[in-house]
Amino acid sequence: MTTALASTPHTAAVARLGHALSDTTRAGILLALRSSPRYPAELAEALGVSRQAMSNHLACLRGCGLVESTADGRRSLYRLSDRHLAPALDMLMRVTLIVDPDCCDGEGCTC
Repeated sequence: MTTALASTPHTAAVARLGHALSDTTRAGILLALRSSPRYPAELAEALGVSRQAMSNHLACLRGCGLVESTADGRRSLYRLSDRHLAPALDMLMRVTLIVDPDCCDGEGCTC
């Protein structure tokens, strides 16, 4: 097995995911989309944010390449952009929860 530094595209992809997960609303959106596509209004209600805030977060996630939308009449339906993302998020949650479920209090890391 060879050891090499990650290439620039890989590093950028991980950085985009880190940026997306650095905000609790964006992380919540990604986790909510693991099971099925959702409309922005549904996501806003479920996560307790305004529709404008949801629109801004979805634009960020689209810009990061993590979600995509399809037109459904006058509305847009959002889904994860890659089929590998849902299982990756599941694995990431298992890893971080196994390490220390009380590490971060939602306001910042206490580690």
